Amino acid sequence: MAEKDVHFDAWKDKKDGTQVIAADRYLEPYADSLRYRFTKYNEIKNAIEESEGGLDKFAQSYKSFGLHAVEGGVEYREWAPGAQSVAIFGDFNGWNRHSHQLTRGEFGIWTTTIPDNEDGSPAVPHGSKVKVCVVTPGGMHLDRNPAWATYLIQNPSTFLFDTVFWNPPEEHKYQWKHQKHPPAPECMRIYECHVGMGSGDPKVGTYDEFTDNILPRIQDLGFTAIQIMAIMEHAYYGSFGYHVTNFFAISSRSGDPEGLKRLIDTAHGMGLVVLMDVVHSHASSNSMDGINQFDGTDHQYFHEGERGRHSLWDSRLFNYGHWEVIRFLLSNLRWYMEEYHFDGFRFDGVTSMLYKHHGIQVQFSGDYREYFGLHVDVDACVYLMLANDLVRQLNPDSGITIAEDVSGMPTVCRPVEEGGLGFDYRLGMSVPDKWIELLSKEKDEAWNMGNIAFTLTNRRWNEATIGYAESHDQALVGDKTLAFWLMDAAMYTSMGLDQQSPVVERGIALHKMIRLISYGLAGEGYLTFMGNEFGHPEWVDFPRAGNGFSYEKARRRWDLADNQSLRYSHLLLWEKLMHELETNHFFCRKAVHQYVVLAHDNDKVIAFEKGDRLLFVFNFHPSQSFTDYRIGTHWGGKYRLVLDSDGSNVGGQGRVHWHVVHQTSNSPWQSRSHSLQLYLPSRTCQVYYCFELESEAEEAARKPAPAAKAAPAAETVAENDVAKPAPSAKTAADPTDATVPEATVKADVSEEATA
Repeated sequence: MAEKDVHFDAWKDKKDGTQVIAADRYLEPYADSLRYRFTKYNEIKNAIEESEGGLDKFAQSYKSFGLHAVEGGVEYREWAPGAQSVAIFGDFNGWNRHSHQLTRGEFGIWTTTIPDNEDGSPAVPHGSKVKVCVVTPGGMHLDRNPAWATYLIQNPSTFLFDTVFWNPPEEHKYQWKHQKHPPAPECMRIYECHVGMGSGDPKVGTYDEFTDNILPRIQDLGFTAIQIMAIMEHAYYGSFGYHVTNFFAISSRSGDPEGLKRLIDTAHGMGLVVLMDVVHSHASSNSMDGINQFDGTDHQYFHEGERGRHSLWDSRLFNYGHWEVIRFLLSNLRWYMEEYHFDGFRFDGVTSMLYKHHGIQVQFSGDYREYFGLHVDVDACVYLMLANDLVRQLNPDSGITIAEDVSGMPTVCRPVEEGGLGFDYRLGMSVPDKWIELLSKEKDEAWNMGNIAFTLTNRRWNEATIGYAESHDQALVGDKTLAFWLMDAAMYTSMGLDQQSPVVERGIALHKMIRLISYGLAGEGYLTFMGNEFGHPEWVDFPRAGNGFSYEKARRRWDLADNQSLRYSHLLLWEKLMHELETNHFFCRKAVHQYVVLAHDNDKVIAFEKGDRLLFVFNFHPSQSFTDYRIGTHWGGKYRLVLDSDGSNVGGQGRVHWHVVHQTSNSPWQSRSHSLQLYLPSRTCQVYYCFELESEAEEAARKPAPAAKAAPAAETVAENDVAKPAPSAKTAADPTDATVPEATVKADVSEEATA
């Protein structure tokens, strides 16, 4: 009988925010901090219930704030507590800053209604431009965009952004064709993308171009979700969308709201979950276009003084303890879910939100004292708990949230009711850093296998992680893509299939290996940035003065992937085969089996069991191949190869033979009850599937075999020439027979069979 866990029993039923301690005894000294955080959360949530009618209604404030067509006119509502007066002006009144004044109400909320014209036509027609004139107590006149503006266009004369009243007639509104939110995928395979960069030409890509040209690519590769960057309007294109000026407006560079709706609806029709990269960690300091100093003060939406400024990002930091800020941000999330049918969010800059020091000049070591105390922004924690509550309430199935947190704070991905912050996943941000460190500082023969395996698996066991080898961060100017780190200038001259280059051979081999081991071992989901699936060269650099305002590095070279005479096509196929494998034999999901069998530093071999009876084997040795290399495994039985980076179809040398059936030995090895002997070519990786367990074979042997017709002798010989696996209920992601000469297969199989 199992011994009773007194610690677990003591905490498992707590309702005060300390239930998370049941699964992590190291949290027990911080029970008071957890309890305080949860109490603050309940206080705010209860206050919202009492004052606003609940979280659901509170987060619908976008229906009353901003500009809205109502019966008889257009209503405008704005929160500007520091203003002396507020007026709306624009095309509708000849840009008169004084004729349409707003009336101040409770809590600094200003309102007005602009009546329709006498002939019944709208005074503020669809597509007309408007601005707000805010007068401060000191007499300053400030031209601003409404804080809740939903669409803006850059003025070519002033280069400032002007609010556009978006209220198209019914016949011009996009008509939704698919369900609002598709079901959540079993495996989160995320394609991180940027619509503006989606064009193959040096320009800003459009929503329609992305819908027609890029979504089919994503679907064909086997991704299950897209994560779209730079959706919220940002005056400076070079900020990659992270210096948001207008939170409720989509980026007009790529088109209008109806175009984005079509994109999302089309993605849903393909079965893709659509996540938005939401920036609630900070805001642009641009006050001419955005919400900074909207009412003339520096503390309307943000903390006052230095606390309200991020010293590294030159941006403003929200005051998450302010009622109207909470209203603004929660409504922002709901707006995108209701108006555009986004399913969930990747929250940017969560580390900056969680701590008052924002992670600046802080090295997180994993000491729990780093995660609790006066340096933690409890108001931000409470906001994130409310935000996750709201997303889950609006979309219980696929309302997925991901935290970009580098600190490793415990409880970030535990349910709110347990005392956690409520995220579904966090990004495994240490993994790409490790690959860049190895490629930039270490020779291949110096790579430490134990350290690689540790880095890939070093995550909280009960909090899910999205693993990845590289995202947009690694490709930004000043750095370069993984492929460019590996092959550098050789990518300009030696990527042809008919060209021989040791640099490219190494780069192609390691690029495949790095992606697969990150996919298989680094998390419960997987992500890649647009273009990296085929080894996009160079780096990302948006138009700026330093590059002559060029779009050359702010696009994706799809032509490279589509050119079958270049090696990029091999890397692209490898991506597709990895996803096919996960579909057919799950391995990158929550709560699946994972065990690192081996991380041998001298041999440069890593092997691990994962998911649906899969054995992953990696030989990182730059020159040494191994014959009959014994590897321990939990599953005794018959194995067949289901993925091979050395296959000729993906640019390998074809040294491993696909049709061999491998039978385990019952000799224990490496603390596993069974073992296999495999051929491991240098700089390659293979995945083997245990298609028949010994117990399954024994069960089948006990059953009477059905009578079989005698086959002609010639046919029998032909069948026995090639060792073939027993039939499997699942279709593996095997390369096709046609990619390897039949004679080669036969000869090689006989050699292995006698080994």
